[in-house]
Amino acid sequence: MIIKRQHLNIFFLFIFSLQHFLLAAQQDGRINGRITDNASAPITHATIFLLNSTRMTLSDQDGNFQMDRLPAARYTILVSAVGYASQTREVNIPQSGSMQVMLPFANTRLGDVVVSAQKRDEQLQKLPLSISAFSNKEIQEYRLWNIQDLTGIVPNLYSANPGDGRNITSIRGITSTSYDPAVATYIDGINQFSLDTYIPQLIDVERIEVLRGPQSSLYGRNAMGGTINIITKQPSNQAHGALSLNVGNYGQQRYTLAWRQPLVKDKLFLGVAGMYDRQRGYFINDFTGAAHDRQNGFTGNYYLKYILSPHWTVTANVKHRHGRNYGPFSLLGSIEEFNREPYHLNQNATTKMLDNTVNASLAINYAGKHFNFSSQTALQSNYRYYDRPIDGDFSPIDGITIRNNYGPNWNNIKVWTQEFRISSPAQSATTLNWTAGSYFFNQNIPNKQATHFGEQADLVGSPDKNFSIITSANGKVRGAALFGQLDYRLADGLTLTAGLRYDYEHKQQRVLGQYQTDSDSQPAFETQADTSASTNFQAFSPKMSIKYELSDAQMLYGSYSRGYRSGGFTALSSDPSQPALRKYKPEYSNNYEIGIKNQWLDNRLRLNLALFYSTVKDLQVPTLILPEAMTVTKNTGSLHSKGLEMELAFNPIKDLIFTNNLGYTDATYQTLKLALSGTEADLHGNRQIYTPQITNMFTAQYGYTLIAQKDIKLTARAEWLALGKQFFDLANTISQSGYQLFNAQLQLGNPQLGLSIWGRNLGGKKYIAYAYDFGALRPGDPRTYGITMTARF
Repeated sequence: MIIKRQHLNIFFLFIFSLQHFLLAAQQDGRINGRITDNASAPITHATIFLLNSTRMTLSDQDGNFQMDRLPAARYTILVSAVGYASQTREVNIPQSGSMQVMLPFANTRLGDVVVSAQKRDEQLQKLPLSISAFSNKEIQEYRLWNIQDLTGIVPNLYSANPGDGRNITSIRGITSTSYDPAVATYIDGINQFSLDTYIPQLIDVERIEVLRGPQSSLYGRNAMGGTINIITKQPSNQAHGALSLNVGNYGQQRYTLAWRQPLVKDKLFLGVAGMYDRQRGYFINDFTGAAHDRQNGFTGNYYLKYILSPHWTVTANVKHRHGRNYGPFSLLGSIEEFNREPYHLNQNATTKMLDNTVNASLAINYAGKHFNFSSQTALQSNYRYYDRPIDGDFSPIDGITIRNNYGPNWNNIKVWTQEFRISSPAQSATTLNWTAGSYFFNQNIPNKQATHFGEQADLVGSPDKNFSIITSANGKVRGAALFGQLDYRLADGLTLTAGLRYDYEHKQQRVLGQYQTDSDSQPAFETQADTSASTNFQAFSPKMSIKYELSDAQMLYGSYSRGYRSGGFTALSSDPSQPALRKYKPEYSNNYEIGIKNQWLDNRLRLNLALFYSTVKDLQVPTLILPEAMTVTKNTGSLHSKGLEMELAFNPIKDLIFTNNLGYTDATYQTLKLALSGTEADLHGNRQIYTPQITNMFTAQYGYTLIAQKDIKLTARAEWLALGKQFFDLANTISQSGYQLFNAQLQLGNPQLGLSIWGRNLGGKKYIAYAYDFGALRPGDPRTYGITMTARF
């Protein structure tokens, strides 16, 4: 491996020495205080969290709390409670007297938001980058059930899938239709390595953070467009649970149950969450006369957390998703079919997709006087196959079907990742804060698939019929990275941030193509001899930003960052002039951004603005070749993307809040030449795919108190989502004009019990959500509505 052990030792020794030089030895102290509401009444079970540490406690029945054995320094604490706006406070140790924290009611002002976007706990409004954050309360209000539901809610984000549950996500015009995404997803600090092994369903989530723009310096490969950072709820000393029951039209059902409790107070904690979901589906298969895309699945999230000491914490976690889809890739064959009957298709081959994903991790965290340390070890696997061949021509003819059910040794993806990270300790307001670490991974990808040409194969352009082309591909990828980032305070209010990451990656690929007739039990001959190849990729990803705090409530920033997406091999090509395992290079981007963040009116008005400009070179363009159903990826062309973003939240009076998240993206190809219809086409000036020019989400919510003594409210919420025109193929021949969706919700209840009636796409707008460049497409969801019952105990 190119990164040697002695290099790591020298690197870490330098960081330790630097921190010892900057921090003087100090005596331990404590934080104590009292949490009240604005009427001076004590708040019980408020959470007091010491940022960038493992230390957390709860207030008692009188609102009092205390933390002991803290080194003398300045710290930041976050105080939060259900129904109240969270607050951050700076506190010095040692301090005299008891601190008083007053939490305003959540319906009277916006709360302080703390995120871990830069792998440290920091205040959202102090970060020099574009980031959207959603609390557990907001996740419920927006009814976020899947990652793709973030479309339009986050400025310049679009996400959709063709019906297999794998979301193609675009941020600021940076996207990819391959299984190596351009937007990285992290769940509880673990990289969901590829579209094979991530879980898009959202269950028991505490917070979602969406970082826009390249995040390669801290998050590594495939974070060119940004990073979606999901944090689920973890157990603590307080035993509590939650139950949610959802039923709606089209047979929608979603039941979730979560429970967290201490097994040994202050030491050992358990967290369990499960979700069962199903739907009858939106599509009718005219060939069978039945619903086509029936689905059901079970998702689980299980925690065991052990606090060895005030400094050491060990957390074991297992997440899984077992899905059954009776109509994967529910696609219409053409725009004409969409215009005629958008939710009717006609396919002779029906199947069930079995999709089993398991993610297990072990986290070890140390929070000390001179540095913090974290180890994240993860194992991920996905076994995904069709129990019967799936329709490949999206029609009632016996043309093309796809088979991949070759047993558990095939199509069973496995990934191992390991991250070690050290950072400056919990003390805040120091001149220098830093984070450094290393990352290792190993991925095995054994794929086997047969493309079968049936009795009517001539109708799809095949000169032969009743045969299969079987493709076997064994891929192995391993790599390592070193990364670091520091924040240096140049002067009061002026801070410089610099980061750098080095990635090394080794890829191996082995392929075999075989021809087999239906009458033979074994392949007759090889269409592609057993071939193997390997290659290495290396990349440096720098980042730099500078921010100036005009006041505690206003901040200006400017930044530069570089994005990196790994290269690879095209397994097979239908063009005999193109060799198998043709190598394609990594993709790189440069992003420039300026922005301003503001809070006014005692934090009742928040306005963040950003302008960005991105360039991408060596674009990886995957092209699906029919009728062989092969994908060829080549580096061709360059892209420029520029635009703006605005996030507004306004709480003008008690119980009334408005939000508006606006994005504009102009992403066009500066050079792009592709083979279309046998000739080379110059697509210079065409627009990027899966990139609406405009995204806008406006919400208005008002709560009316019915019974003050029991805190029972009636809350009405309206949402208006507008998306601009977008294209789905590089030739810009398949498009969806701009459209608007209207959602609404009416809720009755208190913080413990709630009943809501909700509706989405109430206008019944028919629109294209996903399309392939050969014309097959998937409509967006029709009008849906339902009832949700919630309980917290």
